[in-house]
Amino acid sequence: MLKILHFADAHIDMANFGRHDPQSGLPVRVMDFLKSLDTIVDTAIAERVDLVLFAGDAYKDRSPAPTFQREWGRRIMKLARAGIPTLLLVGNHDVSPALNRAHALEAFDTLDVPNVHVLDKPCFLSPADLNNLPLQVLALPWVSRSGLMASQSLSAAEPSLVYEALEDRLNELVQHWLAEADPSLPVVLTAHASVQGAVYGGERTVMLGADLVLPGSLVRDARLAYVALGHIHKSQNLNENGQPPVIYPGSIERVDFGEAADDKFFVIAHVEPGQPTQVEWRKLSGVRPFIERFVRLEMEAIQPAQSGVTDRILAALPPAEQLKEAVVRLTLEYPRDWEALIDEPALREYAAESFEFHLVKRPTLETRVRLPDDQLVGSLSALDLLSYYWDASHTDAGEQDILSRLASEIIHQEE
Repeated sequence: MLKILHFADAHIDMANFGRHDPQSGLPVRVMDFLKSLDTIVDTAIAERVDLVLFAGDAYKDRSPAPTFQREWGRRIMKLARAGIPTLLLVGNHDVSPALNRAHALEAFDTLDVPNVHVLDKPCFLSPADLNNLPLQVLALPWVSRSGLMASQSLSAAEPSLVYEALEDRLNELVQHWLAEADPSLPVVLTAHASVQGAVYGGERTVMLGADLVLPGSLVRDARLAYVALGHIHKSQNLNENGQPPVIYPGSIERVDFGEAADDKFFVIAHVEPGQPTQVEWRKLSGVRPFIERFVRLEMEAIQPAQSGVTDRILAALPPAEQLKEAVVRLTLEYPRDWEALIDEPALREYAAESFEFHLVKRPTLETRVRLPDDQLVGSLSALDLLSYYWDASHTDAGEQDILSRLASEIIHQEE
């Protein structure tokens, strides 16, 4: 039985929140990602896995700072020195949209690092390519649209044709490889792509047409033992209770508030010829919490006193101890006239122990027009209705006079 560790979407240089660590000089958020990566690497070594399969997106873009390249390299070299074959699939964040530019993982290929294989083009790996492991791997890294258009002489004005051609080509490749594979050895497919039916964070379902999306039938082929995917940050098995397991392990840390409710995992797959593949979901501990709250304050809901407004906002937040070391975003929607009633220092003091606190203020104008009981909209002229609107929106009297004259000129001109 082979033991394969599968993870994806490391994005170790996502430093979009927080401060720097004074000792290491690294952004604290980068250290969060590296802590999860250390857990994955240490598990691979401690449990003596047969293969580590990284399904793409090491960084946030193809030009990581040298410091982040150093930190990623240290972890991968640790696997290499332990003698564990490691496959690094190139993802969309690892490649440049321009042709012939180096991708972010190319150094491992250029330096020919032992036990590390960079997969930057579709390929079939036999046991000879995998340190003689009794395994076959089909690899589909991210394929850029510009690269495909150049190779297929397609027009940029026809993106649907580009994606259709790419889907057809990849399907042909996989079918060809499966036909040539040794049936006595298990076959693993790894791809950095969207698959039809997968779910993004926030329950947004992937559909065909808007981007390159692999059809579900391709990844659920019974000749496959396991499908190791990357690209979508929400962990999921697209073939639940079936074979082969079709796994997105998800990102190794929360990247933004769209992942606030998602736990983070890596996967251990137990692959054996002729037997169903068993999957272990390993939950990553210590992932930094993201907490988001939205509060709408309305005129009728509370008395416009400072204590009442601020108390209502604080009541919508979790207990202060739950905010400790969390990334917090509080969005307030309130009548513009209540701006002075919101005690912002009190809110920030309440969240003082959070890792980072974002207060988003969205003041609104009360524009609901109330007509006298004996009047209907149809009985009023356009200028009368405009007058009611400007009163409701608290428009200055001087501005009302100017606007009324302009409106009158426009109306009479049209008539």
